[in-house]
Amino acid sequence: MTEKIEELTITYTEDGIDTIKELDKVILSKGAWTTIIFRYQDYNRDKQEYSPDKYTIRRYQKRNGTYRQQSKFNISSKAQAQSVIQALEKWIDDQD
Repeated sequence: MTEKIEELTITYTEDGIDTIKELDKVILSKGAWTTIIFRYQDYNRDKQEYSPDKYTIRRYQKRNGTYRQQSKFNISSKAQAQSVIQALEKWIDDQD
């Protein structure tokens, strides 16, 4: 595990191939509990190509000096991401 928030990644390499390729990340909150949203792609070995962009929100807790993943929520498509955005915008607009 890692000691610095900036070093947290979801990139996963197997047999020399990034089977999960992190494209970007935004740190949403810092501290003992950290929340990060990642943009990534999965590698399809059969087609030998990467998937369309996907998104995941991950929560990490810092214990004994290192961050450990505690939970995650995967957003599996652009359409699902847009639905989440629309719901949040509606709720935020309703508060104004």
